[in-house]
Amino acid sequence: MEELGKLRRLDARKVWTHEARDFTPWLKENISLLGEALGLDLDLVEAEVPVGPFAADLVAKDVSNDRWVVIENQLEATDHGHLGQLLTYGAGTEAAVFVWISPQFREEHRAALDWLNEHTDEGSLFFGVVLELLAVDDSLPAPNFRLVSFPNAWRKSGGSTPKAVSKKGAAYAQFFADVLAVFKERYPGETNASKASADSWLGIGIGRTGLYTAWAFTIDRRFRVELYIDFGSASASRTFFDRQREDSQNIESELGHPFEWEDLEGKQACRISSYYPQSPISVLDDDSIIDPLKEWAVEEMKRLRGVLGPRVREYDPA
Repeated sequence: MEELGKLRRLDARKVWTHEARDFTPWLKENISLLGEALGLDLDLVEAEVPVGPFAADLVAKDVSNDRWVVIENQLEATDHGHLGQLLTYGAGTEAAVFVWISPQFREEHRAALDWLNEHTDEGSLFFGVVLELLAVDDSLPAPNFRLVSFPNAWRKSGGSTPKAVSKKGAAYAQFFADVLAVFKERYPGETNASKASADSWLGIGIGRTGLYTAWAFTIDRRFRVELYIDFGSASASRTFFDRQREDSQNIESELGHPFEWEDLEGKQACRISSYYPQSPISVLDDDSIIDPLKEWAVEEMKRLRGVLGPRVREYDPA
């Protein structure tokens, strides 16, 4: 039998001495690891966000569902104070997703998060996450986020049928679930998103705050794949947009066809879009029409991210 290594559990304090100075900055830079454990496509917005006289450790955006995520972390066993802070920060930031990270979750605090998941409305999600630091023999330590409390969709609906959605909403949810599943299977590592809603669009992060890619049905019965640009101000968004448009000839040559450059006059956001050639089109169309659209959506998203992804990562607003 091949020789096997011995798994060791290490003290998180051996790597991160101080929560605010060491662990929070590391988590900020590695937010995708947490997103992978949660099944959420997280886009970090800000660290140490003021909430009254206090500060939330991290605030992120769940890109796929357009909702705020508040993250409270600690390097010691969970305590009542951090539970109170999590709820206070969540209320102050209008968060829908609450994440509490600790290397040691006390049973009463895990039970408290379970209770919150059972008794709050289905739009509020609570996660308890154990921070583990693992090594095999003398290998480098590796972080592992292990869920000990998480929302259950059936339980959140009160043990009965889920909240009713329209026929069109259900069709959107099924369409994007199918597209996302194929996209993740065909291109592993592109996104941590795991669930589609009944909205007419689905966003996935591209690795930089203020930017995300999305699939979307439009009100004029078209379908597009887009890079959505919203840096929080019209000037910042348009600076990025204009720099890319200046290089549109090279960008579109790499893509293989033109983009539509939409500066969305009057809004602080812009977008760079690729539209499905066939229109009008509706999510309620027959499978003979929808199935080719799904295939195009998967491949066009990969092409768009392949062309624009490097430019997103290399962008320097200075």
